[in-house]
Amino acid sequence: METIVSDQTDNLRPSASSAPVIEVDAGEAFWRKGPKDTLPPPDMMGPYMRNRPLPVTKIEGRKAWIIGSGIAGLAAAFYMIRDGGMKGEDITIIDTMDVAGGSLDGAGNPDDGYIIRGGREMNWNYDNFWDIFQDVPARELPEGYSVLDEYRLVNDNDPNWSKARLMHKQGEIRDFSTLGLSKSQQWEIIKLLLMRKEDLNDVTIDSYFSKGFLETNFWYLWRSMFAFENWQSLLEVKLYMHRFLDAIDGLTDMSALVFPKYNQYDSFVVPLINLLKAKGVKVQFNTRAYDLAMTEEDGERTVTEILCKVGDKDETIPLGPDDVVFALTGSMTEGTAYGDMDKAPDLQRSLTPPDEGSDWALWQNLAKKSSVFGKPEKFCGNPAGSMWESATLTCKPSPFVDKLKELSVNDPYSGKTVTGGIITFTDSNWVMSVTCNRQPHFPTQPDDVLVLWVYALLMDKDGNYVKKPMPACTGREVLTELCYHLGIVDQIDEIAAHTKVRLALMPYITAQFMPRAAGDRPRVVPEGCTNLALLGQFVETNNDIIFTMESSVRTARIGVYRLLGLPKQVADISPTQYDIRNILKGARALNNNEPFPGERLLHRLLDKTYYAHILPPLPEKESAVAHAESELSALLGKGNHAVTTLVGWLEQFRSGLKK
Repeated sequence: METIVSDQTDNLRPSASSAPVIEVDAGEAFWRKGPKDTLPPPDMMGPYMRNRPLPVTKIEGRKAWIIGSGIAGLAAAFYMIRDGGMKGEDITIIDTMDVAGGSLDGAGNPDDGYIIRGGREMNWNYDNFWDIFQDVPARELPEGYSVLDEYRLVNDNDPNWSKARLMHKQGEIRDFSTLGLSKSQQWEIIKLLLMRKEDLNDVTIDSYFSKGFLETNFWYLWRSMFAFENWQSLLEVKLYMHRFLDAIDGLTDMSALVFPKYNQYDSFVVPLINLLKAKGVKVQFNTRAYDLAMTEEDGERTVTEILCKVGDKDETIPLGPDDVVFALTGSMTEGTAYGDMDKAPDLQRSLTPPDEGSDWALWQNLAKKSSVFGKPEKFCGNPAGSMWESATLTCKPSPFVDKLKELSVNDPYSGKTVTGGIITFTDSNWVMSVTCNRQPHFPTQPDDVLVLWVYALLMDKDGNYVKKPMPACTGREVLTELCYHLGIVDQIDEIAAHTKVRLALMPYITAQFMPRAAGDRPRVVPEGCTNLALLGQFVETNNDIIFTMESSVRTARIGVYRLLGLPKQVADISPTQYDIRNILKGARALNNNEPFPGERLLHRLLDKTYYAHILPPLPEKESAVAHAESELSALLGKGNHAVTTLVGWLEQFRSGLKK
């Protein structure tokens, strides 16, 4: 038996190296086991993949420099230590800010107000992310338990769901029980799933979907959950659909999601950075790396120096011949403009494209050296197209909290799931959403304080009540617009007296979703690079999405295995998109929870067989027998001789199974 699987493209391999393929692509070719293939299928994740490989190249004496202390940079340090066998003291993380975590931030206090610029929904198959956190000591559980153990304990005992996912008409819950798609709109999704990635270069969402589609429950649920703007990349929407196909039946009530006990900085960054520091990893703050000096010979590029500013002083970090560099490209939260209860953010500052003093400078300077480093201008060249604003509310008891209790799954002060994710106002001119996660959201938060998060997508529209675009509003005005959509604007004075609002206007927060084509983003290890890996949300992987902590960790893992010469694969995304059960339940969800065309025939065929369980149950009091013939007639036309023939064949097939 011969393995049928194509070799990966050359740009997936380090230059001048015979290293095995690290970043596999399960979608490239049919795979089946043969005697020459000792590795599992390219999208397999599980205990068998937990092996620790022996490095091919020398590890002792090598030093690693990581530019950026976000989750990608921290993950790179983790994998170099756990899988690469590097000493922590040989790893240095440098960062522009004075605190680790990058965009995974969380700060403040009850007096001045808390602030979190953003949050990220998570699900079960973040395989690389959970691979790390099953080995990171828990924050609160006794020694021997992991962050993953802690996470599972919280979510297994407090399932997530929402009872007010969509709202409209100043406080009314909109029916979100189905995705609300017509047959033609369902076909728009199916066609997109079938399209090749290569055919979607620079195609926008609004140029593909019909106008009616963009007003459906599905699109309000989708765009608000993942933060897509209608003018952004259709390719990214497609990739998201494949990535989360297994969760589409939990899209309406958000039951497919899992959330941490606290905000994501305290839940993930704090325990991971504590582990790395305990291993000897050094962190150098207030250092902005803006360029990499490199030599080029015979098509190979080798970084020799890191050019940076430490404070206001120019410095150069020289690299040894065996040293490696991991660099974040671009920044979602660069140039954030802040506001508060009485002050709006500086919009003009946010609309200014990034300069040499920004966190985009490193990627911009790399792109000047070679096309293999991509085109950063495709992502950061139009801040107005990638901008949205968030607001963090620090609340004491008020009529606002009373309204929140009506919309919550559990009492907000209970420590359990509150809104179960964002509540989106579908008739909001701003496309505004609000969420209250488990409380306390910060470990030291007082018992009588709640922390909520608000964000909106459209920055150029006047509010429904406050006749200004959101970026022109103070925190009090944003709170007023929110209270209008909740139907309690007549109590705004009392609410404002017990609420603090902190604003964050982020010009590049969805820059990774801007329309793009092949080659606009560099590979994790760009072609020809011998000691450089690029990390984060603006690099190309085979089939994964961006704007997730999982994608950041994946890029770090690929980079570490490549540069350290570790003979181990980083599996493709979870194969749940190919699971026939997920495809069938996804088809049912798209068809507004009704049996999809042909489903009753499948029930008639598989009923009382071993595979009967793969089909969603039919509606109560409905029989597959009674409807199979009518479904065939609808498909083939009444009176068609084929109907009688096929019904007869089904009966013969079923009878044959009993013999």
